[in-house]
Amino acid sequence: MMRMPFEVPMDGLPDRVTIYEVGPRDGLQNESAIVPVEVKARFVARLAEAGLTTIEATSFVHPKWIPQLADAEELLGRVERVPGVRYPVLVPNERGLDRTLALGVTDIAIFGSATETFARQNLNRSLDGSIEMFTPVVARARENGLDVRAYLSMCFGDPWEGPVPIAQVVRQGTRLLDLGCSQLSLGDTIGVGTPGHVTALLSAFAQAGVGPERLAVHFHDTYGQALANTLSALRAGVTVVDASAGGIGGCPYAKSATGNLATEDLVWMLSGLGVETGVDLGSLVATSVWLAGELGRPSPSRVVQALAKEDPAGEAPAGERPAGRSPSDEAQADEATATVEE
Repeated sequence: MMRMPFEVPMDGLPDRVTIYEVGPRDGLQNESAIVPVEVKARFVARLAEAGLTTIEATSFVHPKWIPQLADAEELLGRVERVPGVRYPVLVPNERGLDRTLALGVTDIAIFGSATETFARQNLNRSLDGSIEMFTPVVARARENGLDVRAYLSMCFGDPWEGPVPIAQVVRQGTRLLDLGCSQLSLGDTIGVGTPGHVTALLSAFAQAGVGPERLAVHFHDTYGQALANTLSALRAGVTVVDASAGGIGGCPYAKSATGNLATEDLVWMLSGLGVETGVDLGSLVATSVWLAGELGRPSPSRVVQALAKEDPAGEAPAGERPAGRSPSDEAQADEATATVEE
């Protein structure tokens, strides 16, 4: 079996793509059981060892809403930060920002919605109310020298409202950028987007004065379109792609959504196209095989499945996983009032 694809470049693609790894946050937040903090810390460390340079570590959303990430402070205290690697965290409001500033975080992300219904489902606020909530967060973060990214959910379809007009997505996205965010990640939360839709949306942003250098894409693979959609985004000039190691994740508040684009599947495609990522595919596959063992189920990534059959060496070394562990963390209720998914 081939360990790497045959390289055949295509015209019109960037030379290099930055992978924004969301597995430790967007992936693990959707797990039914709470993953032990030491496993999360090892997961983050292994992702950095594999060459990923942006690893979204956790979220400071109220633990009542996302109990899987209630250990955010402890996790960040355990993560040994590698020079040149960014560890952004998700922040919903000023209380969440206070927690991140106390821990020396340098990169945060906020999360908005393209639709009114999902804003209320996910943020307990209207679209206008969410902008009001984010305004002081972004302002204070920038005053403290933090980089701020914005996520925008439901950019291609909403399970309650149906197809989302492109003009509506552009309007909500530019509102987030106008707050002072450096980058906007366009999320296909329920995975209904198709390549032509991606092209049209990016073109509409360009016409509104927002070029691809300020945009990222975040695709879910519900209908098997994530890689095709990514290729369309790359052809439009986008160079930042969100992905989750092993394809873990989904959306706890949009039940029709399945897993994220798998980082391994993305790296395989980009390697075949001659696009640099700086990621060691073998190391990444081994990490996802190990994590699958910790989660007690196989990885949904097709590349992980294919390569693990040939070389199952990604399992954790003896003694790395605590025997008989039964996760149990009680959520400590103390701040934010938001749920989250891009």
